[in-house]
Amino acid sequence: MHAAFEKVCALIDAEQDWAVRHSQAIVRIPSVNPKFQRGEGLNREADVQAYLAEILDGMGLGTTRYDVFAGRPNLIASLPGEDETSLMLNGHIDVVPAGEAARWSMDPFSGDIHDGRLWGRGATDMKSGVIAMIAALRAVLKAGYRPRGRVDIHCVVDEEAGGFGAIDAAARFPKCRAGIITETSYGRILPAEGGLEWVRVVIPGRTAHSAWRYTSLYPQPPGLERTPGVNAVDLAAKFLIAMRDLEHDWAMTKSHPLMPPGMNTLHAGVIRGGAFADERGVPAMMENPAITPDCCAIDIDLKFLPNEKTADVRQAFEAFVHRFAQSDDWLRHNPPRVIWELGGLHFEPMNTPVDHPLVQSLAAGRKSLGLDVDITGFVGASDAAHYAAHGIPCAIYGCSGNNAHGMDEYVEIDSIAETTKVLAGSIMKWCGIHDA
Repeated sequence: MHAAFEKVCALIDAEQDWAVRHSQAIVRIPSVNPKFQRGEGLNREADVQAYLAEILDGMGLGTTRYDVFAGRPNLIASLPGEDETSLMLNGHIDVVPAGEAARWSMDPFSGDIHDGRLWGRGATDMKSGVIAMIAALRAVLKAGYRPRGRVDIHCVVDEEAGGFGAIDAAARFPKCRAGIITETSYGRILPAEGGLEWVRVVIPGRTAHSAWRYTSLYPQPPGLERTPGVNAVDLAAKFLIAMRDLEHDWAMTKSHPLMPPGMNTLHAGVIRGGAFADERGVPAMMENPAITPDCCAIDIDLKFLPNEKTADVRQAFEAFVHRFAQSDDWLRHNPPRVIWELGGLHFEPMNTPVDHPLVQSLAAGRKSLGLDVDITGFVGASDAAHYAAHGIPCAIYGCSGNNAHGMDEYVEIDSIAETTKVLAGSIMKWCGIHDA
């Protein structure tokens, strides 16, 4: 195996321009997720998939393209082999908007190369990773070897808006025994990822004219017939303080060996207070401070640890909301609503053991190249969650770069070849090989 790996690495070095050239090409095809921005020539996900399909077809893989959303196709390719050692390689081809082009040092879709870096929106997040995983399989095949296990390649859309491309692919196609998501990882191996929920807590109140606010704050003489309002924003302020205490308690009492302390946060990202809530708990009137608000909707980004279960976390959070409501006379009889999966967003945790053969196959590749091995956790959310939800052990491993979602995004050119080699080694070690 060592001699075969050396042969594959030599081929990757000899043809390093192949991966760089194709990374450039797809960076130059704007594929902005249309859920964030629409515009002439901006939303060309289908063109990226067509470009990649031509490469994969040329490698002898069977390819399938189908729309997840209208005009937004997933691309699935498969090299037949044994199921027992099958491997899935995943990358997303949608990108976030580039923002103001004038704030970039170059055209955000230029794919320019200088200072040892390839620049442009999607360069590191994550079009270079998509090419690296294809280049890895190509190198194994071109060196004269064939994986014994089936290798599936999933190039998916919509990761940036919740991963609905991967959700569909994971449910639609045969499961592999393991998977690698080639998100940027700076050469680190990431087998653990926390879960993520978007949850809304709707705090109820009672409308009234703001002129009578004092009646809800201070004792009034007998005979006053006005019904005092209940300010939902006031109650929400108390709720946020209580939630901050819960966040601190979770940080102090829960841990995972690969995750930084306190990453399991409760982030109130959107708060809307006002009157006359709709069925989503969002107030219809938010421009008139003379009305006592009868609802306050708090949208929370809730992160939890890889070793926790979604059902347990939801139950614990709902129990906290219930306890908070019991501390207030109004809320005791008018409990807050808890609404899960805002926008359909839900990420299961990933918790692949460090000693899993998939993780160790990536570590072995780095060791063979004389590189350090850093196995840690991923603090964000990725498409790995949607495969882990189907019981597929996964790890994240990808290139090095910077400014993902920011201005002047780039990927380090040398890291593309390095990543390709490690991925090739993992394919060979996990799937096994025989002569083509």
